[in-house]
Amino acid sequence: MTVTVREAEPADLPDILRLVHALAVYEKEPDAVEATEADFAAVMFPEGGHANTFGLVAESAGEVIGIAIWFHSFSTWTGKNGIWLEDLFVAPEHRGSGAGKALLGRLAQICQERGLTRLEWCVLKWNTPSIGFYESLGAKPQNEWETYRLDGQALTDFADSSRA
Repeated sequence: MTVTVREAEPADLPDILRLVHALAVYEKEPDAVEATEADFAAVMFPEGGHANTFGLVAESAGEVIGIAIWFHSFSTWTGKNGIWLEDLFVAPEHRGSGAGKALLGRLAQICQERGLTRLEWCVLKWNTPSIGFYESLGAKPQNEWETYRLDGQALTDFADSSRA
């Protein structure tokens, strides 16, 4: 099986959303996806301004089998941007094809080409197959950090309580 990786295009939005839904099922949150094709189009392919979210797709035999959705991060310590990989997903029936490694490899190349100093992402603690894959590439966990999130009602409540 030959896998190719390329930058996502507007015509890929249905496949991107299809794979995001499949990722939600894999991560045991099948009803969590609220995003629409229009949401992805607005950030990846805006009619005015610049994109702030980017995507790569992996294809085999003309079928989109994997995605990497990313955006720029910034390190105040290095003064340089990096890549934050929001989602990497390869359809289960295509795992082992090299698509995941090819997507991550292209992101590493983008870092090199653009002078970006980091490629970072999160992985669920129970996702041992992915953890093993990432570690096989030389990635190291950042165990000294704990991720926090404000969203939903908690975000609304805090924003409202912070108004002067």
